[in-house]
Amino acid sequence: MEGECNCNFFQRSKPYIAMISLQFGYAGMNIITKVSLNRGMSHYVLVVYRNAFAAAIIAPFALLLERKIRPKMTFMMFLQIFVLGLLGPLIDQNFYYAGLKLTSPTFSCAISNMLPAMTFVIAVLCRMEKVNLKKIGSQAKVLGTIVTMGGAILMTLYKGQVVNLIWSNQINGTYDKEWLKGSILLIFATLAWASFFILQAITMRKYTAPLSLTALVCFMGTLQSMALTFVMEHKTSVWAIGFDMNLLAAAYAGIVSSSIAYYVHGQVMEKKGPVFVTAFSPLMMIIVAIMGSFILAEKFYIGGIVGALVIVAGLYFVLWGKYKEYKENEIEESIIIEAVKGINGNNQMMIIVINDIEMQKNGEKIISAAPVFSFPMLTREAPKS
Repeated sequence: MEGECNCNFFQRSKPYIAMISLQFGYAGMNIITKVSLNRGMSHYVLVVYRNAFAAAIIAPFALLLERKIRPKMTFMMFLQIFVLGLLGPLIDQNFYYAGLKLTSPTFSCAISNMLPAMTFVIAVLCRMEKVNLKKIGSQAKVLGTIVTMGGAILMTLYKGQVVNLIWSNQINGTYDKEWLKGSILLIFATLAWASFFILQAITMRKYTAPLSLTALVCFMGTLQSMALTFVMEHKTSVWAIGFDMNLLAAAYAGIVSSSIAYYVHGQVMEKKGPVFVTAFSPLMMIIVAIMGSFILAEKFYIGGIVGALVIVAGLYFVLWGKYKEYKENEIEESIIIEAVKGINGNNQMMIIVINDIEMQKNGEKIISAAPVFSFPMLTREAPKS
C-alpha cells in the first residue's frame, strides 16, 4: 500500500518536476544567449541554428518511436504546423532575442511572466476557457490578467534609479528609446508565445504524435527563419560559427529550449492544460536574476523590480482562480452514480440510478428508474483555468 501511494505521488508530481526543471533550462539559455548577442551574433542567424539543432536532435526519436502512431498529414494539419512555425520559432524567438539584446535577461524574463495572462485571454477568445463572473475563480483570473498587464506597462514606461549592488554606483536610470523598443518587442514575443501554446493544444488533439509534431515545427521554423535571415542579413559573414559561445548558445537553445521544451510542454499540456504550462515562469525570473547579477553584473532598476512584483502578483491571482475552478470541477466530478439492478413487476431488468450529488444538495435520495441499455460515464478532463 505504501509503495502504491509513493508511486501515485510520483505520478502526480511529474508535471511539476518537469516544469520546474525547464525553468532552470530556460534561465541558462537567457544568460548564454545574452552573452552571445553582446558579442555581435545576429539574432536572426541564432534562431536558424537553434531550430536546426532542435530538429536534428528530436527527428531520429520521432522517426523511431512514433512510426506506428504518426497520423496522416493533411493539408489543414500542414497549415497548422506552418503557423506554429511562424508563431514559435520565427516571431517569438526573433522578437524575444531582439528585445533581450536591447534590455536585460531579468527584464526579459519578467515581461515573459505575462504569458499566463495572455494565454488565458486568447484561450477565452478561442472558447477553450470559460469565464463566469459570478464565480470567484473567474473573477480572480480576470483581475489577475488586468494586474499583470498593469505591471508590464509599469516596467515598460518607468525605469527609476538603479538598486545599489556591491559593484555598481548609484545612478539615475535615464530612460532611452532602445529600452522602450526592447520592451515592446518582448511583449509581442510573449503574445506570439501564448498564441503558440493555444494552437499547439488544438493541433495535438488530432496530431497525436508529440515528438513528430515537435520535429516538424522546428524544421518548419528553420526554413522560415532562414528565409527571413536572407532578407534581413546581406553579409555572408553572419553565418560563420565556430567552437565558441555562439555555437554553445545555438546548441543549448536548440536542444534544451526548443526540442526538449516543446516536447515536455506538449506532454504536460495534454494532462494539465496550456495555462498550467505557463504558470512557472516566475521561477525562471528569480534564477536569471541571481545568475545575471553574478555573471553579467546586471543592474536592477526600481521600476523593473516593482513592475516584476506586480506581474507576479497578477500571475498568482490567475493561478489562484485556476485552483478554485479546479477544486469546483473536482467536486462536480465526485458524483457517484450507483447502478442497482432489479426486476420489475413484468420480470424485466431495470436500472435504478442513485444520484449522490442530488442527495448532497437536497438532503434526500432521488431515485430515477428506467429501462437502460447504456448510461454516460463521467470522465475527467484536463483542468481548465
